[in-house]
Amino acid sequence: MDLLAVVVASLVLVPLAVFWGGSPVSLVLGLIFALFSPGYTLVAAVFTKRGDFDIARRLALSFGLSIVVVPLIGIFLNYTPWGIGLYSVLLSLLAFIIVAAAVAWYRRRRLPPEERFEPRLRLRLSQFWGGHHLLDRALLVLLVVVIIGAIGVLVYVARPPDTGEAFTEFYMLGPEGRAENYPDVIVLGEEATVTLGIVNHEQALTDYHVRILIGEEEVGGVAAITLAGEEEWEQKVSFTPVGVGEEQKVEFRLYKGNENTPYHVLDLWVDVVGN
Repeated sequence: MDLLAVVVASLVLVPLAVFWGGSPVSLVLGLIFALFSPGYTLVAAVFTKRGDFDIARRLALSFGLSIVVVPLIGIFLNYTPWGIGLYSVLLSLLAFIIVAAAVAWYRRRRLPPEERFEPRLRLRLSQFWGGHHLLDRALLVLLVVVIIGAIGVLVYVARPPDTGEAFTEFYMLGPEGRAENYPDVIVLGEEATVTLGIVNHEQALTDYHVRILIGEEEVGGVAAITLAGEEEWEQKVSFTPVGVGEEQKVEFRLYKGNENTPYHVLDLWVDVVGN
């Protein structure tokens, strides 16, 4: 029943965490999901017998191993096409929990009923604390401190940004919508295309325009972009080089309002070849 409860709770917590993304509820649900469930099912899969560990040590190991499992899954995802994102992390953790729970259930079923671990929650604080040696108590206290510290770090990282901070994001993407595979060789007379993006964090309605230059020659641009606070703009932009040459620097200059000085400049190096 404990394995079923953990799996069902995880299946419920994942959509709830996504639905309330960015809210305190999402943070709390995510912490419960990430800091307990992976470790608990892993402990259950490895230590299936009643006498392996008592419930206190199992709970302590559950939190400790979860803190290890979650970063390892993140490292693994970093080398996959999915990368590290909300959905990839949640689904990977959910898959890990389900697989570990299935292994634990299978291994338990192979044991005689009297040897199987069955959680008993009727535990008094005196039994929980008094039934352990001094070293065990110290380790439990240390684990609690680590868990509280981890929660504090996550809360700090996930906190809403300072509303007094005003800035604008300006970015460039390649043809596949990623920050890679930019055009690097262009035939003279032909257009090259990239995707430019602007996100207004100025907390006010802001006007922008973009100029694209190679040297002192303007080869493209975008005029009259007006964005409200937190509004995003993304569009494909083309430019046409006017001369042959290697390692020509293409500058994408973002201006705010009527300012003559660029707010942000993105560079792209290209080789321009003849027909």
